[in-house]
Amino acid sequence: MSKKEVTNQQTTIHAQPRIHQRAQEIQPYGTVSHALPLDLEEPVRLEMTEQLNQLLADTMTLRDLYKKSHWQVTGPTFYQLHLLFDKHYNEQVEIVDGIAERIQLLGGVSLAMAADVAETTRIERPPRGREEVPVQLSRLLEAHQIIIGHCRTLAARASQIGDDGTNDLVVSDVLRANELQVWFLSEHLVEMPLVHAQEPAVRKAS
Repeated sequence: MSKKEVTNQQTTIHAQPRIHQRAQEIQPYGTVSHALPLDLEEPVRLEMTEQLNQLLADTMTLRDLYKKSHWQVTGPTFYQLHLLFDKHYNEQVEIVDGIAERIQLLGGVSLAMAADVAETTRIERPPRGREEVPVQLSRLLEAHQIIIGHCRTLAARASQIGDDGTNDLVVSDVLRANELQVWFLSEHLVEMPLVHAQEPAVRKAS
């Protein structure tokens, strides 16, 4: 057989990707796998995954609020806050991953898409445009407050019903990180002179 004849033969390619596929969900949202060797009853895992998904939605919103602030910040403190907002964003990315993986570990289904997060979060939606630095900081602090309050309630409930893993995640990874970020943000809202210290009498009078 000539080389030309071999080239002209039709060849079957088995590595062709099968695209445009759809099928039914393999697990609906709001359910947990029935049998997992975690020594946690299904009602416990259902309650914890529901609460963790709320925490996840709020944390994903806070994460994105940090990125919005990072891009849109302006003014004399631009450089410091531009870097700080991005640092906090990256830390929130890690927290998001930890919460989502805990939900999956418990046999649940974690929220993932922006539209679902927007429907679930309790954090106020900011405008599309730019806002002043004090407003950006206030929005971030209010979001942190929502998450911190939920962390305290969720950690106590997880401990009460025997889910020590969720308690540890919420306290060690979520609560403490958010508390630290609140400290860094709130110090930027303290009104202090930059280059000229006020006399004690003047400061007392004001």
